[in-house]
Amino acid sequence: MLVAFNKPFGVLCQFTDRSTPPRPTLAGFGLPPAVYAAGRLDHDSEGLLLLTDDGTLANRLTDPRHKQPKTYWVQVEGDPQPEQVQALRAGVVLNDGPTRPAQARRLAPEEVATLWPRDPPVRFRKTVPDAWLELVIGEGRNRQVRRMTAAVGLPTLRLVRVGIGGHRLDAMGGTQAWLSPGHWQRVGGSLL
Repeated sequence: MLVAFNKPFGVLCQFTDRSTPPRPTLAGFGLPPAVYAAGRLDHDSEGLLLLTDDGTLANRLTDPRHKQPKTYWVQVEGDPQPEQVQALRAGVVLNDGPTRPAQARRLAPEEVATLWPRDPPVRFRKTVPDAWLELVIGEGRNRQVRRMTAAVGLPTLRLVRVGIGGHRLDAMGGTQAWLSPGHWQRVGGSLL
């Protein structure tokens, strides 16, 4: 079984939390029994999380050797210049080594207009512009997208994973266009 879940901001990608006070986890969303997250999405990131009860499928989704592309929409602080976007495309050097080249492009305002609002909202500053980028990467280092945008001088304000392999959140919501945050659905078909 494969389940697509739109993870809200502030939710952990696990079913339990031993913190005090406990933070919201996947347990609060009525997911099918015996599924577990195939990969991670940080507490302060949102979007597509795939869950499965199949260990082989989970490995294919998460192992970098299988090169499942992951698509992110990233709201960044600043006005991305062509050389910054090109640096993301070429790969940037992080403290744990260079990244692989990424697909990177600036998103038009009308492309992100249908994206759900974040709760709580991203801070807004009149004197500092922001913009949206789409990044497609084939690796999955810890907080990689945030570190990549910071490395080119564009700190991340909001990070939404919209796709993994052939599955995209904006193709799952039927007439709504997006699978709503906190909702899930079973999905079929091959990812590979």
